[in-house]
Amino acid sequence: MPLLEPREGVPPVVVDGDGLERVIAAFAAGTGPVAVDAERASGYRYGQRAYLIQLRRAGAGTALIDPVGCPDLSGLDAALAGTEMVLHAANQDLPCLAEVGLVPRRLFDTELAGRLLGYPRVGLGSMVENVLGFVLEKGHSAADWSTRPLPEDWLRYAALDVELLVELRDALEAELEETGKLEWALEEFAAILATPPKPPRADPWRRTSGIHRVRNRRALATVREVWEARDRIARERDLSPGRVLQDAGIVDLALHPPKTPAELQALSTMRGRGARRHQSAWLRAVSRAKGLPDKALPEANLPGDGPPPAHRWAERDPEAAKRLTAARAVIASLADAHTMPSENLMQPDSVRRLAWTPPSDVSATAVAAALRGLGARDWQVGLVAQPIAAAFVELEEDDAGE
Repeated sequence: MPLLEPREGVPPVVVDGDGLERVIAAFAAGTGPVAVDAERASGYRYGQRAYLIQLRRAGAGTALIDPVGCPDLSGLDAALAGTEMVLHAANQDLPCLAEVGLVPRRLFDTELAGRLLGYPRVGLGSMVENVLGFVLEKGHSAADWSTRPLPEDWLRYAALDVELLVELRDALEAELEETGKLEWALEEFAAILATPPKPPRADPWRRTSGIHRVRNRRALATVREVWEARDRIARERDLSPGRVLQDAGIVDLALHPPKTPAELQALSTMRGRGARRHQSAWLRAVSRAKGLPDKALPEANLPGDGPPPAHRWAERDPEAAKRLTAARAVIASLADAHTMPSENLMQPDSVRRLAWTPPSDVSATAVAAALRGLGARDWQVGLVAQPIAAAFVELEEDDAGE
């Protein structure tokens, strides 16, 4: 059944302190969990701030809050301090909610619940349709939510995103209970809330798409200088960096460094309005990279803090490669038995690290301790530690017998 209209209609957007106080009072008087969602302007604006926040609670109805006009939601946060918040794909929205002072203490993530239950498609629309039988309109998910005023049909879409979120949560909780996975889910939700924000990435310019084509340090310096120039412009103008200059343009400048505006304009990636508008900045960045002394050039590769890529293991450490194959087989078998993706049963990075550097004693107790040290939750350790330890022991016995 198509879900076309919120039950109480589309509420007005809260844009000032008086409206926010009314929302706080209504939601404090409501009952049960609070459905929460946020709309960003990814691909349009710099950063990942929220441009609309949607909430719904029994007894309070739906609220649409403009965090540009109401940038401090700490009062709402205090009113809901002990209340469970229901989000879909919480990791996407928690950072932008924290920016405005809304920080859940209790969480139910309907996407993660769907993964643990083995649903093949866990987008909100798919989950609402498969679990509750309603079809959500998803046409505005990639819209520029920094637009003001927001169109009425966008606001309707936003309100509908939280319309059935609590009902979805209740249905999934019942299914988790029935399948014996509710405690697993609660551990996962608690882990999401306990995980600190990621620190700023070292050398973020190294994530430029297509950088693998750049083969020498001088060209890498060009990527760095142009990336940093683009980032400054994007931040100052509050634009998504890709709207200033696409990654393909950065790589093109590194591979074919121009000396003049004419040479720059001849590059196929420099024909967009943003690229041409800031051509002097790109030329200065290319010139800076060209003038750097060798000692100031970036290294071709940064030392990693973990194992090498798995495809190199057979050559570098054949025994580790065998352990990785065995561990992956254990995880795949258990994930299949419990009807969930392997990566939700155990993080692939944890599996690689364990296989590369196993404990000297490969008992179940030692493997369990190693996995906990890598961030695995108790329910995961309880399922995988003993069979992985047994697989490692079997490998050692096979090697000893050869």
